[in-house]
Amino acid sequence: MAITRRHLLQGTAATALAPALGLTPTVSAITPAYAQDAPGGLKWRHAISTFGDVKYPADFKRYDYVNPSAPKGGVVRLFEFGTFDNFNMVIQGVKGSLAGGVGQIIETLTTRSMDEPSTAYGLLADAAAYPDDFSYVIYRLNPAARWHDGKPVTPEDVIFSFDAFKANSPMYNAYYRHIVKCEKSGDREVKFVFDMPGNRELPSIAGEVPVLPKHWWEGTDAQGRRRDVTATTLEIPLGSGPYRIKEFVAARSVVLERVADYWGKDIPINVGQNNFDEIRYEFFRDDSVGREAFKADQLDWFAERSGKQWSTAYDFPAVTEKRVIKEKFTNSASGRMQGFGLNLRRPLFADVRVRRAFNYAYDWETSDRLLSNGEYHRCGSYFDGIPEFMATGVPEGAELKILETIRDKVPAELFTAPYKNPVGGNEEASRANLREAARLLKEAGFENRDRKLVDPSGKPVSVEFLCGDPGDERGVLFYKPYLERLGMTVSIRTVDSVQYQNRLRSFDFDVTTTVWGQSLSPGNEQRDFFGSDAADRPGSRNRPGIKNPAVDALIERIIFAKDRADLVAACKALDRVLLWNCYVVPQFAAGFERAARWDRLSRPDPLPKYGVTGFPNLWWWDAEKAAKISKRS
Repeated sequence: MAITRRHLLQGTAATALAPALGLTPTVSAITPAYAQDAPGGLKWRHAISTFGDVKYPADFKRYDYVNPSAPKGGVVRLFEFGTFDNFNMVIQGVKGSLAGGVGQIIETLTTRSMDEPSTAYGLLADAAAYPDDFSYVIYRLNPAARWHDGKPVTPEDVIFSFDAFKANSPMYNAYYRHIVKCEKSGDREVKFVFDMPGNRELPSIAGEVPVLPKHWWEGTDAQGRRRDVTATTLEIPLGSGPYRIKEFVAARSVVLERVADYWGKDIPINVGQNNFDEIRYEFFRDDSVGREAFKADQLDWFAERSGKQWSTAYDFPAVTEKRVIKEKFTNSASGRMQGFGLNLRRPLFADVRVRRAFNYAYDWETSDRLLSNGEYHRCGSYFDGIPEFMATGVPEGAELKILETIRDKVPAELFTAPYKNPVGGNEEASRANLREAARLLKEAGFENRDRKLVDPSGKPVSVEFLCGDPGDERGVLFYKPYLERLGMTVSIRTVDSVQYQNRLRSFDFDVTTTVWGQSLSPGNEQRDFFGSDAADRPGSRNRPGIKNPAVDALIERIIFAKDRADLVAACKALDRVLLWNCYVVPQFAAGFERAARWDRLSRPDPLPKYGVTGFPNLWWWDAEKAAKISKRS
């Protein structure tokens, strides 16, 4: 897999990140597309897939799931949470909050299809080639690829972009760590050289580099000031994608307009997509305010995150009159673990018994019933949503053989008992779980003195939960009294999105909600998620600070898996080891996404298996529906 860019990039260059806050998984075994040889006697390929066949041939005309006759037009208004002060994606999450929609003006060399688990086709590049040992990859740029100012996309642009991201973004630096060189290898060719052979995912990772215009970034702005790729900017950037930024109000809104002469509008991967004339992003600091704006018809689409609100907040007349449509979309595209991440850099969480006690103190079943109307199930896997990779029962077969190689480095229980979260749901079960939590704490050397829990050194135990979203407070406020019954002092700190990202980047928290999105083809991103090298690297997604040699060994097994069966066994083993080490207190998972929309939009039916909502790429403005709503309003 790759870094999930779902919440970082949207549109043609997007993935399913993110989550994702990501790049997405793609690639490795490729299919011949061109008769002529690539450099070194290699064959050019039109598509790449980690394991398995490529669905669409070299001469395909469009994806099966699009409507090739989808009308172009209309304006769609979208909710964005938080704020923004930056259009420079090189330093997103480092020095500023990136504006929504920027990913739709920036493109990558390849892009994923939505009806295959891990296949990418050319976007800025029209072909790729690499040797059998995966030691490098060459991408050939599409000769038609152009920036919005009409200048061609060049190998120099790709090299500039790769170097800029690797030098200035901790996330991308980690993700590209095994790409040691990016160099021009022909008039339209760029070569990525890897630090080792055998890593079959690296060719795809190279294809996900967001490509920036070198000539623009090395030029000057309207005031004659030289641009700086290491600084935040609110100057509208130059892109190559299907949209450009038309206008914006800093921290409040961004309007994208479809590029009428977009170079790639007729290439197969774009047919039937990018149908709205304008996409308007409106920024809100609170879901509840955004929800009310949607109900007042100030937004066309609202992705609902709260199960409680989904059940109770949509009783206004437009829903009854079918002018507003509520719909759940099955998510078959990814798995995830969401939980209260426990910061192992804090001495309090060094002992696994303490971490396990935090899980026993959390009555998730009651929380789900009271806060979410029973909408969810509890996460029981780091790959929740992808049954193929989820550890179940006790290890056996290929998974057991892998675990036997690290038997002395993992909890002995995992060989004889399935991992299970404690179950609450009523007062009796909750009391029993709290008694078990107290027993574990006592076993770890903690004592309760005058109703105050103290650690083995006699220091009172206090815990701060860090929140970046007021909506997260509800879950913590439910959890708080259970921990207090164990004698802990519990506080909650909610900060704005910029402060939140800065504190996460420096690991300045005790406990915070942590989410890892998993793809259908896990790979190198696992190092950034759970690897020891990432534990102390600012900006990594190893939020708990995991440093575990068994986990490191399993990550390498995943990355260098020889076939799909080997990958599956290694993922199950990793899942089991992570669960038994209790690095998080698991929260909820759904297996679907909820969205409400004013009924003036249409989409293909059915949607692609791995596209979830497919919004906004596959949707279009339906003038007939819009006219009916207008008459009924």
